This record gives sequence, structure tokens and C-alpha cells, in this order.
Amino acid sequence: MKKLHLLSNAHLDPVWQWEWEEGAAAAVSTFRAAAEFCEEYDGYIFNHNEVILYKWIEEYEPALFARIQRLVRQGKWNIMGGWYLQPDCNMPSGESFVRQILMGRLYFREKFGQEPRTAINFDSFGHTRGLVQIMRQAGYDSYIFMRPDEMPGLPGDEFIWEGYNGSSVLAHKVEGGYNSLMGKSAEKIRKWLEKHSERATGLVLWGVGNHGGGPSRTDLDQIGRLMEETGDFQVIHSTPEAYFEDLRKQELPVFNGDLNPRFVGCYTSMIRIKQKHRELENQLFLTEKMVSAASLQGLLAYPAEELHEALCDLLTAEFHDILPGSSVQPAEEASLRMLDHGLELASRLRARAFFALAAGQPKAAPKEYPVLVYNPHPFPVKGIVECEFMLEDQNWQEEFSMPVVFQEGRRLPCQPEKELSNLNLDWRKRVVFQAELAPFAMNRFDCRMEMLAAKPVPELKQTDGSFLFHTDRLQVRINGATGLMDEYAADGVPLLAPGGFAPLVLADNEDPWRMDTCRFDAVEGVFRLLNEEESGSFSGVAGPLPAVRVIEDGEVRTVIEAVLGWEHSRICLTYKLPKQGTEVEVHVRVYWNEKDKMLKLAVPTLLGNGAYRGQTAYGISELKADGSEAVAQKWTALEDRTGGLAVTLINNGVYGSSCLNGELRMTLLRGAGYCAHPIFERPILPQDRFLPRMDQGERSFTFWLNGGSRDTRRTAIDREALAHNEQPYALSFFPSGEGVLPAPLLQLEDDAIQLAAFKREERGTGYILRLFEPTGQGGSTRICTPALGIREQVELSGFEIRTYRLDAASGTLTRTELCE
Repeated sequence: MKKLHLLSNAHLDPVWQWEWEEGAAAAVSTFRAAAEFCEEYDGYIFNHNEVILYKWIEEYEPALFARIQRLVRQGKWNIMGGWYLQPDCNMPSGESFVRQILMGRLYFREKFGQEPRTAINFDSFGHTRGLVQIMRQAGYDSYIFMRPDEMPGLPGDEFIWEGYNGSSVLAHKVEGGYNSLMGKSAEKIRKWLEKHSERATGLVLWGVGNHGGGPSRTDLDQIGRLMEETGDFQVIHSTPEAYFEDLRKQELPVFNGDLNPRFVGCYTSMIRIKQKHRELENQLFLTEKMVSAASLQGLLAYPAEELHEALCDLLTAEFHDILPGSSVQPAEEASLRMLDHGLELASRLRARAFFALAAGQPKAAPKEYPVLVYNPHPFPVKGIVECEFMLEDQNWQEEFSMPVVFQEGRRLPCQPEKELSNLNLDWRKRVVFQAELAPFAMNRFDCRMEMLAAKPVPELKQTDGSFLFHTDRLQVRINGATGLMDEYAADGVPLLAPGGFAPLVLADNEDPWRMDTCRFDAVEGVFRLLNEEESGSFSGVAGPLPAVRVIEDGEVRTVIEAVLGWEHSRICLTYKLPKQGTEVEVHVRVYWNEKDKMLKLAVPTLLGNGAYRGQTAYGISELKADGSEAVAQKWTALEDRTGGLAVTLINNGVYGSSCLNGELRMTLLRGAGYCAHPIFERPILPQDRFLPRMDQGERSFTFWLNGGSRDTRRTAIDREALAHNEQPYALSFFPSGEGVLPAPLLQLEDDAIQLAAFKREERGTGYILRLFEPTGQGGSTRICTPALGIREQVELSGFEIRTYRLDAASGTLTRTELCE
């Protein structure tokens, strides 16, 4: 007999149109009612997922929690999915997805003895292909999702979803929604039976949802009668795993792409949430590496509880109505507080690890100011280091104390730049220097003061209407009349067209999701350079000021600043042009005061209709280059299809972008309303009062532009993006000279393979190393741990994730499961 599996659930967003306290209350009442029905109706099974909800039940109504545990043992309540929560499935990093699953696995195993094999993300707004390998390595063989609601390229509702590195899971796309209206579940089931009478097996989700609810007595009674009446189908209360056991008997089509796009406005809405989320990802994983290095060498006790607390903050912020920016404003503010809490925990732990790892550093010589920089990566990091410190005393003379940086007696390229403080006194110092940082080690630099008659002034001047910056490898031209980048040439090869980094204003609307479109094309304006009077006023100085100016210039870099405006908004663009290498840092400080508008940053390349690619969770997404809005993580790249060239752009918390005719457009800001979308022909927002808009005010963004050979860029980009996002930790510190210098802990002897995670295992005393091959081409490396005497050669296939367990006591490195 043909079989229809009924999946009773109660979709409950922890926050959305409400704050988390109301979500917790709804969870308690929903779970209490569901438990009563499980006990009353024979054969009925209630399904629910998400650790965060069960933790609320465990804390706020422990008797109900014990009751649910008993129902799970009896098979009447099914632990479904088994993740921490239903996250956004595009913007979290691959390692964040691993932690969503790992925290879920640990909790449900310990509290209920359950390990689901089917992952579910009913309500997430699209899904990266990178999920497949992660799920498969975590023990999942199947996946249920609903969005995109319509996806023309999908081969059907039931298919094999292929991921990277040969991984695959069975997939089911929910039809008819994950909810049902109260008293309408039997009607929903009948409609499915009429439409799919030829199918051998099927799945229907039912239960009141979005704010909880789940089953009702009316629905259960009606479904019971329907089960008795149906002849061709056996209709049963079921679980995801039981459905997929039947489905796997069928021959299914294959799909090997992302399940995108859907709700493309969510790639940008509430940009503060996205940037704080990226920052906490970076700082948490960096901190884990530092405290692991210190703990492994006996320098501190591993702070497992504090790291777990910060991780829970991160995982909660990844919820699919928090990270995408589709909740109410109080939920936004609460989420920002939560992210700041995680960041504060990470900051304190990072400082604790830093001081521990500074053991054995010699005392400073007289008149020297030590700068210690810890590189948390298993590869050398070459680049520019910035650090501030105080002089031993205030200098009230007109002369200038010039900091000069040395490493082991060798003078390094360095320059002073304006410190964060605005005290007009030679006292606080900010030094910028070029260095190469040894992997997983504390790097020591010493600053000495040279007295100059006055502070050096910039040498680069405007000539023929532009500022031309030139080194043996890099040429950049900043237009003095527009403030934009008119030329970027790396190693003699021009890569950008004029007008680079132009801020564009595009038509938008009030809907934070943008449920009605997948692209933003209508340019309403371009920010223009301010005149000298406007520039002075905006910059906060007493009088006119050139709108394009050189503000720093030295041995390390030249810094050019431009101020622009459009309507009620202003932008300060800062170009940091290096004296070594070809990577240009661009900082964008925006004062945004526009509604129903979108801000994009245009980077026109000379690569024509190239291939557009972007980092995704443990992989690379092939993005559309037709102007559609795309989602990616730490970097995007445009690659010439014939000339072997590429332009790459690293970011510090931007996820939306588009590409058309060789022009990259990074999406920075919107001016949408809070939690509003089209309903029939009604106005999206009420029209009778003031309503706040998201992302009004000051916001900042940083990009790192580079270009050159496509093969070189492909190899280097992932490590460069990691080093910029998980930046080495620099601090001016006078060590005691006591203790023993820690040995360099870890090194990967290749140019590409990433160390995605280094932490202590959740239940045990070993340490977890997670490697990832980021190019898709495969590669080999040697894992070296000098402190433990380990050297092991490993081979990874393209985009492969591989996890190892390091046992310090035995000095062994062994391969282990993704979810340790």
C-alpha cells in the first residue's frame, strides 16, 4: 500500500514579531499541550527540534521536561533535526554550521539519548550547497527544507542533493508549508492525496505554527477519521527518518547547486547584526586557537564554560529571523546586546591567553617600547601591523617623537599615523609597520624613538587633477574631482575601469525580506564629491577643507581620504595604498539617512563578462553574473574567462552583492522598515504615524582589493580573508622576562589549506584540529607541531573537511569524526 507520512510539528520562532521572553512562554505552552496529546492519542507522534527551546523548558518547567523525556523513551515524542536552532543557511561560516550541529548532537544525546539522521531547516531563506558535506560528516543522510518557495532549476520535491567533495544527502522540499491552520489539517492532507494519487510515498507537515501551537484536538480527531476512510494510502503519524526510509527505495534525480535565492533583502537588512555576527565568529574562533595554544603548553586552564557561553551567543544570533534582519526592532537591540556579551567574553579570554603566551619574553631595553604580536594561524602572515602605546612621559616641546620599529636588531619599514586620541600633544603613539609574522607564535618587535624637529608631512600631491600612487608593483590613481579610484594596476596589468568604489543609491522599498524581487537595478543617484565648504563642515573643522586629501604618507603606505554626499547622507572613503604588494584597503564610513533606498559600492573591472565566485560554508559558490543579488561570505572574486586574471574583494561583514558586465556591486545598506512585507494590496507600512527604519546613522565597512593571476588569487584568497577577519593580536606590553618561551605550536607546510578550528574537544581532554581544502583543486600539507614533535603528511581532496584529534599526553594525532 502507498504511504503518506504525517509530520506533526509546531514551528516556533524564538524571536520574530516578538522578543525571546514571549518565545520562551510560547514554547512552554506549546510543548505542554503537545505532551498531553501524545499521552492521550494512540499512535500520535509529535516532532520538534532546536536545543534552545528544550533548554527553556528544562529551565522554566522542569516537570514538563521530565515528561517529554519519558515520551521520547516511549516513542511518542520525536527529537527532530537535532541542531541548536534553525539558523540562516547562507551567512554562517562552515565552522558555525558544525557548531550548530555539534551543540545539538551533544545536548540531545545527553538529555534524550537521541541522534536524528534527518536535518531540518523548514523556514530558512535559502541553503548553501556547503551544508551537504557538513551534514554528511555529522551523521545525517537526509534533509527537509521549504525555501526557495519556487525554484525552476530544481528537479522535483524529492531528490539527491550533491555537495562538495562527493557528498550527498536525500532531500525533500516541503509542499504547502510547514504549518496548517487550526481545524484545517485534514483538508490539507486530502488536497495532497488528490494531487499526488500516483505517488508511492509522501510527506505532509501539519500543526499550527510560527508562534507555536502545534496539534489541536479538532485536528487530531479529523485526521483520525481520515485515516480510517482512506483506502489507497496508508496515512500514518510519522517521523522524518521513517519517511526517508521509504523514499530511499526510489530512484531520485540529482541536484548539485545552492538552494538559492530567496528573500535577497535579508542578505543586507540590519547590517549591524551581520557585522557583529561576523566579528563574534572571528573573535571566538581566534580566541579558541589562542587559548588552546596556551592550554596545551600548560600556561593556563582551558576556559571551557566561558567559551561555551560565547558560542551559545553566536549560535542564537544565527537564527533565521535574527541574522537575516527580519525581526522587530527590540529583537534587534537584544541580539546586539547578546553579540556584545559574546564579544566581551572572547575579549577577556583572548587577553588571558595573550599574557600567558608572552611568557619568556625578555625585558625591554631602556628607551624601547615592546610590541608583541601573536599570530593565531598555522602559516606566516605578511602584512601591515598597527599598534598604539604611550610614551614614558609627555613631550610638551614642538619637536616630534618618531617611532622606529626593530625586529632582532633589524629596522623594519614603519611610519607614525594619527592615534585614536585627539589630544594635540606628543604623547600617545600609533605605529604602523610592515612585518612577516611567524605561525602560531608570539612575534616580538621593539620601538625606539628618534626626535624630529616636526612631524613628517605627506609627500604625495595632486597633479593634473589626480593623486597618482606608484610602486614597482602597484599603480593607483584617485580622481581629485570625484574622490573615486580611476586606476588600479597590479604588476603592470590594469584591472579596474575609472570610477572605482562609487557609492550608488538604488530604488528599494520598506520590506526587509524583499519578497518581490531577486535583483536591484534602478540607480537613483551617485554620491558626489563635497565642495570645500561642505567638506569642512562634515569633517568637523573650522573652515573649508579639500574634499580629497592625503592624510598619511610614509615608508609603509599612503592614505587618501575623500568625502562625498547624496541627499541627506554622507560618506568618508579612505584608501590605504601599500608601499609593498598589491592589496589596497578601502574603508567606507557611511552616515546613512535614507528610506526605501539601497546603498551599493561599485567596483568596475576590466574583466568583462567574467565568472563571479564567492566564499560559502566550506566551499565556493558559483554566483550569477547577471545582476541578480547574490550571497557570499568573506570574499568574492571576478575571474576573466580567457585571460587568466582575477580581481578579489575581501570584506569584514558584507554578504549581499551583484555583478553585471564586469562590475562588482557590494550591497552595504538598506532603509527598510522593521518586520513588514507585502500583504495583498495593502500598504507595506501603516501610513498614519512615524515609524523607525533600520540602519539609519553611522555604519562602517572595510574591503581589501587585490588582483592579478587567477591561479595565484585562487590559492591565496582564502588565507588572506582569514588573516584579515581573524587578525593577529597586537599589544604593547613590557614583559617581566620570567618564564619559558612557548614553542611555536602548529604549522601547515603549504600555501592554501586552512586550519578552520583548533579547540579542546567538548567531552574530553584532547584537542580538535579541523582542516579544509579551500580551492576545490585538492592539495597536500604537512601538519607540524614542534612543541609535541608531530609531523604528519596529509592529502585532502577538493573542498574536503577533515578533523583530527590531538592527544598531548601521548603526542599523537589521529583522524576523528566531525562531531567529536
